[in-house]
Amino acid sequence: MQVDANTIRKGNVLDYNGKLWLVLKSEITIPGKGNAIVQVDMRDVRTGIKTNVRFRTQESVERVQLQDHEMQFLFSADNDYTFMDQTTFEQTTIQKDIIGDPVVFLQEGMVCTVQMYEGAALSVTLPPTVILEITEADPVVKGQTASSSYKPAKVLGNVRVMVPPFIGVGTRIVVNTNDSTYVERARE
Repeated sequence: MQVDANTIRKGNVLDYNGKLWLVLKSEITIPGKGNAIVQVDMRDVRTGIKTNVRFRTQESVERVQLQDHEMQFLFSADNDYTFMDQTTFEQTTIQKDIIGDPVVFLQEGMVCTVQMYEGAALSVTLPPTVILEITEADPVVKGQTASSSYKPAKVLGNVRVMVPPFIGVGTRIVVNTNDSTYVERARE
């Protein structure tokens, strides 16, 4: 589908120079002289190579339509992660690098959104938050609760999260999967 370059957003997939590119960042800049341009950082979906391209704002680019599939995470073996389609029950194996950094939050049975193009998985979107248990945390320092200070803690999977001082080992918390930040204490 042909679209204007100024409508490109993060997460779009473009067909550019015969390859599929995932948009990582899109920014419209206006130089001192001349017309506005769209600066796009993107990654080749198949090889992982990153590039930076500039388009004129009214230039047409080919945006690829992807199919979203609700898939349940089953298990992992080395760098292969197996998901099952919720409607067809067909299993798909996806490489760790396609999932990216949020892979540390994957839990058995978790339902994720997998974007596919011509039968190949391009990206995996986890639920926005997960509930995890604190496995390691620094002790509370007396008087530290007066200000809004945070302390480092580790959750299952050895992920470091900055948490409020009152959170201790064994506490279940809600963590944002996009940026690994503490949201709140989990309601039991």
